[in-house]
Amino acid sequence: MAGTTYETLNDLPESARAQVIDLLNERLADAIDLQTQMKQAHWNVKGPQFIALHKLFDEIDEAVEEYVDLLAERVVQLGGIAEGTARIVAERSELPEYPPTIATGEEHVWAVSNALASFGTRIRRAIDETGDLDDSDSADICTEISRGVDKWLWFVEAHAEAAKIKP
Repeated sequence: MAGTTYETLNDLPESARAQVIDLLNERLADAIDLQTQMKQAHWNVKGPQFIALHKLFDEIDEAVEEYVDLLAERVVQLGGIAEGTARIVAERSELPEYPPTIATGEEHVWAVSNALASFGTRIRRAIDETGDLDDSDSADICTEISRGVDKWLWFVEAHAEAAKIKP
């Protein structure tokens, strides 16, 4: 499907739009993968911090759902096709695989932190790449997502830090 575009009066040059569409579809795959990883953590966390982590992972999932929409809708605004099926995501996502058999809060905190940090790296790279293509609107969307991901990473890592501190 890459390369398919629809007519639009958007004034970004067509070649730049095509490159941004491809780039945002790559980050869309990562974002959808991140969202499913948050649900995996939400459903399977166990231990003394269960309720706090269960709720936190659900809140992150809801935030990431908004990031997914921002990315997909920007692709379509540029005349592209948002490519977000499960098969496409499985093929394209660059995020590390979420460990399917972990259960403890500590294990999930580590895995979620790793997923958020990995996604954060990629979305920050997209800020520069979309900026280089003179698409400040897409760069702004990526910046908004980056700020959110950094906030969630901070929230999750705070659980790891609290576990390290013993009276």
